[in-house]
This record gives sequence, structure tokens and C-alpha cells, in this order.
Amino acid sequence: MECVIISGSGTETGQIIVTSVGGGNGQPKQTMSYMAERVVGTGSFGVVYQAKCLEMCESVAIKKVLQDRRYKNRELQIMRLLDHPNVVQLKHCFYSTTGKNEVYLNLVLEYVSETVYRASRHYTRVNQLMPVFYVRLYTYQICRALSYIHSVVGVCHRDIKPQNLLVNPHTHQVKLCDFGSAKMLVPGESNISYICSRYYRAPELIFGATEYTVAIDMWSVGCVMAELLLGQPLFPGESSVDQLVKIIKVLGTPTRKEIKCMNPNYSEFKLPQIKALSWHKMFHKRMPTEAVDLVSRLLQYSPTLRITALEACAHPFFDDLREPHACLPNRRPLPPLFNFAPAELAGAPPELVQRLIPDHSKS
Repeated sequence: MECVIISGSGTETGQIIVTSVGGGNGQPKQTMSYMAERVVGTGSFGVVYQAKCLEMCESVAIKKVLQDRRYKNRELQIMRLLDHPNVVQLKHCFYSTTGKNEVYLNLVLEYVSETVYRASRHYTRVNQLMPVFYVRLYTYQICRALSYIHSVVGVCHRDIKPQNLLVNPHTHQVKLCDFGSAKMLVPGESNISYICSRYYRAPELIFGATEYTVAIDMWSVGCVMAELLLGQPLFPGESSVDQLVKIIKVLGTPTRKEIKCMNPNYSEFKLPQIKALSWHKMFHKRMPTEAVDLVSRLLQYSPTLRITALEACAHPFFDDLREPHACLPNRRPLPPLFNFAPAELAGAPPELVQRLIPDHSKS
């Protein structure tokens, strides 16, 4: 990768960053110029800005993060492995240095204009709930993306939330983004438990577990799906303790066995004794029973009891998407939902595969 020297931050509107791509295997190098347009997100990681690739005449998103020279960037290593219709695509990357000799890694990603968070807020502002059709379509694609990263790539995302789910407002294709917290989890290897945004944090993380599994992502999906159905976060805790209290008020107090399942080393058992609420009481009467059932299978205390991402894709809640004439409300076709690569279905039982791929999509 080329190192580009830039003056200023490189994100000011109109600033052009020129870099070159390729040059390997005897291929000629290709110049790429990116003109910064506007900042679309900032965080502790750095900044994401929208830019125009002048040669290709297309919009891209550039995520710019300060690079520690001593370490490889885990996000870049993971992004290079990913290739899926429901995962944001890495187009190119380059390093840039500032006058202060700071090195930044720039990840050039496909640009998707909306997020599931903003789509959800749109309905909240007009005092409506997101139509169940879109909750179904978005949740299915989130589960499919997770099935791919969990089973094919072996990566846990560790920060599933509506802000990290991009959605194309025209096609309604969803793409998982922001792999800044993602990691390949190795059995027996310790991981930090202070991970994942609070509202979507699995209870085993709150209980301080350091040996957890990709089931933490499935808990987060349950929280996202419930939020889309309810129009507000299901567990809006103001601290880790408050987060646990909010969860207990809905799921009831976890049993000792469930606590052991979440974190075998947890020893403080002073928890308020509260009975679980009925899931059907949490949602209004018109809510499809299949939607409530899927939420209940995702939001289980015991990580081993949570439904996997591929099993979730086959859940009856998504059967309407598998109908032969299913389409968007404006009669346009659905985004690609059943174009599974062989690796996505490797090891899945035949009856599960049968449910996942409708007959009309096989031809």
C-alpha cells in the first residue's frame, strides 16, 4: 500500500487525496483520487467521511483510523477476508501521514446512504412503528450476514447495533459494517468482556465472561429486532448494573444454572428475585406470533440455547420472504436473499437447507 502525504486532515470538503492501487503480479499501477465531501461519522476510532472516487465517478465511504506502527490493524485483516452481499465491501486501502508524522489507515468502503437506525428513527418521528415487512426483511439479512461471518470466516462482530447496519433506501439491501470491534474467537482464549454497545450487550458480558462465543452477536440481533418492532430500545440501561436490571425485569432473575452457563467464574449471587414477563405482554396484540417467538429464541440467558444465525434465517417469521411472488411494497423485487454460496450452507442439515432455499429460487 502506498503512503500518501496529505496536508490538513484529509477530510475537509473538496480536499483531494491521490493514491495508487495495484502494481502486483506485473500489473501496472492505477491512480485513484478521492475528493472528500462530508464527514458521516466520528468516534473514538477516528472518522468516516463520504468521498467521490474521481476515476470511477462513484461515492465511497472512507474510514480513517490512527495506526499504531507496532501492530497490524485487526479490522483491515478481517475486512480482507469478507465477501458477502450483506457485508459492506472493502474496495481499497491506503496509509496517509500528517505533518506531525502520525500514520493513518484509510479503509475505502462501498458507500450506502442509510442505516437501520435512521430508518427506525424516521418512523419514531412520525409516531409510527416500522412496518413488520421491513423488520422481517432487515432482520433476515442481518442474520444471514452473521451466519456468514460466524461460520464461514470464523469472526464475531461484537458490536451489532442499528447504527452499524447499513441499508440501501431503494433496494432495501442491508449490509453489516464497522468491524472495528470484530475478532476471531479462539476456544480457551480470553477476550475482553467490556465490548459491544450497552443496550445490545449480552448478559454474559455484563457478568464479566471472558470466554464467550458468537452467541453474543445473536443476543444483539434479538435486541435490534425487538427495538424495530417496539420503536424504542428494549433494554435502555444507563450503566452496566442498570442494563442487567432492565434485562431481569423482562427475562426474570437468571437461575444459578443460567449464571454458570454465562460465566462459570461468577460468584456474587445477590440479585433481586423477579419473575419473567410473558413475551406476548411485551408486544401489542397484533404482533405476529412468529416475530415474538424469534425474539424469545434470541434473548435467552444461556448462550448455548440461543438460536444460531443460520437457524434464525430458516425461522417461520421469514416464510413470507420465501413466497414465490414476494416483493417490496412498491412491487420492485426483493434484494438477493437466497443466493447462498456453498460455504454458507456447509455442514447444515439437509432439512435446514431445504427450508432456507425456496423451490422458485433454485431454477
